[in-house]
Amino acid sequence: MNVKENRDINISICLVMAWAIGGFMPDARGHDGPNPVAHWVAGPQAIQEGRWKARLGPDAVIQGAPQLVCDPLGVSLKLDGRLDGLVVADSIDQAAQAGLLPTRSLTLAAWVAIHTPLKDGGIVSALQDNGGLEKGFVLGYDDQVFTFGLSTTGANRNDPDGDGVMTYLKGKTRYELGRLYHVVATFDGAEARLYVNGQLDAATTDQHGDILHIDHGWFVLGGYKDDNEDFRMHGRLREVALYDRCAPEQWVRRQFEHNADLAKLDAIDLVEEEAELRWVVAPYLQFVTPTGIVVMWETSRASSTLVRYGETANFDREAKLDGNRLLHEVKLEGLKPETGYFYQVVTTDAEGQTLKSEVLSFQTAVRETTAYAFAVISDTQANPEVVKTIAQAAWGQRPNFLLIPGDLVTTGTIKSHWTDHFFPNMRPLIERVAFFPVLGNHECDAKFYYDYMSLPKPEYYYEFTYGNSHFFVIDSNKNVLPGSEQYRWLESALAGSKATWKFVAFHHPVYSSDEDDYGNMWKGKSLHGDLRVRALTSLFDKYGVDLVWNGHIHSYERTWPIFQGKTVERGGTTYMIVGGGGGNLENPGPIKTWFQNNVRRGHHYVMVAINGRSLELRAFDLENRLFDTFTLVKPDVPPTPGLADEAARDQNQGGR
Repeated sequence: MNVKENRDINISICLVMAWAIGGFMPDARGHDGPNPVAHWVAGPQAIQEGRWKARLGPDAVIQGAPQLVCDPLGVSLKLDGRLDGLVVADSIDQAAQAGLLPTRSLTLAAWVAIHTPLKDGGIVSALQDNGGLEKGFVLGYDDQVFTFGLSTTGANRNDPDGDGVMTYLKGKTRYELGRLYHVVATFDGAEARLYVNGQLDAATTDQHGDILHIDHGWFVLGGYKDDNEDFRMHGRLREVALYDRCAPEQWVRRQFEHNADLAKLDAIDLVEEEAELRWVVAPYLQFVTPTGIVVMWETSRASSTLVRYGETANFDREAKLDGNRLLHEVKLEGLKPETGYFYQVVTTDAEGQTLKSEVLSFQTAVRETTAYAFAVISDTQANPEVVKTIAQAAWGQRPNFLLIPGDLVTTGTIKSHWTDHFFPNMRPLIERVAFFPVLGNHECDAKFYYDYMSLPKPEYYYEFTYGNSHFFVIDSNKNVLPGSEQYRWLESALAGSKATWKFVAFHHPVYSSDEDDYGNMWKGKSLHGDLRVRALTSLFDKYGVDLVWNGHIHSYERTWPIFQGKTVERGGTTYMIVGGGGGNLENPGPIKTWFQNNVRRGHHYVMVAINGRSLELRAFDLENRLFDTFTLVKPDVPPTPGLADEAARDQNQGGR
């Protein structure tokens, strides 16, 4: 059945249901309150010819294929969070002519249910929030509560000139996924208020004066959209209204009470099974060891979990889990070290539909005396085609595993960024070799990260060994300063390591020559990196860390070896930024920094090969051309660790 046929059936069902319960929701007006200048109410008669027909004001142009869904009290328009959108005006002139940009006061009201949280979600918005450009308004939500963002001409402590800094008002009521809420935002020229289910949830006087509207952009429903962001709602809209007056509190309360039964409805089942069994995420590999590996995948319908495997494609072994599930995680144990295996995933739903993966392969981790190689790719975000090219090139070199120092996706709270961007474009690499991830800032510490990764607890920091090397992974979004949980763990783990090679990975760079992330190098001085994580360098010096991998900056940079804040000829720690996996590229500053050995703008990946006490590193660009290489050779008798015990590093010093 195609999308149009499915929509037509849903509309017919909802039409009958709406007639049976006595029609649609009444117009949301109060005798002592404002009248709407724009008003959209979901219903079969309202969805026509690719538009959500407005009761008042302009229609919303439908993008994608949102569906009408029924509940015991009527219908809502369900948006999928990916392709579905509702554009009321695609220019500010159009929005102004339609009366959608009130000057002094406004009220925004909606009956809404959120199905998937977002860091920056929008219910109704007309805004630009790009660095220093902050104008407009948005009634929205984050990953826990509802929000109201507003910019005005009035000066405040955050905007002394009154030329545009948005205030984001955050409510206190935590929304339950799948449940309908009545959410209202008001502004009277002096105070912004946010109401949830008729009750005042938050207020601020930070913004005052006229509303500072955007110069260009869009007026959208069910989204948060500006020049560089388009976050679409996965949820339901039942009614949305815009008023050019500030509604009083008693009016807001009465509007909620008029339809309070909607808030009493049970939250809908968010496991929205599809008719067809398909891969949501095809099989991929996690946490390989000498004797085990984890196979994971996700299906569109709850289904069985079976992995067939063996040293040949005849599959003499299998591992399965009881019951049916959507997200599948199977640990294969009792394997031989540094041995090649073949595997196939088989999953069957309750209707008898079966999926079989192709015959895939992996190799268990090698012994300490065996040579091996691994790939390093970071910031696999924003450009899926670039990610695909990089991953295929890295797979062509047959690494033993993959390390990703953060920002796997553009926005970690958006499921489609995982299912449509990261996972499919990292194939065939991640279905053949296990990858070890790092939390970046774009993951937003989202539940999807923890669901899709199989890592030792607490997962945001962990360690693993491979061959004669020891890897330490930490989350630089959290506290890593001396005395913090991660700092204490890292010091203990480093002190206990007897490995030949020690590597650390986290997202934010210790040293960076980037033009503007740590100070505008075209106009003045820079911090040359994140000072919070630079506090870790005393541990790296003390315990002989060989290499530190970072991302965050979308370029390539390799330092000279550094010890106690100075470049050295031998020993020390080399710091590398490898953020060229897909993110929009950044530039180095105009002045060469004291620590910089090699810097390059361009998408790239890195291969690291280790044979005993010798390490060779090579970096390749998007065309798979070699552009950097270096070698480290450890002496037969390694230097005594702890030479920097008494050294205190000046975090801001230059090279001497």
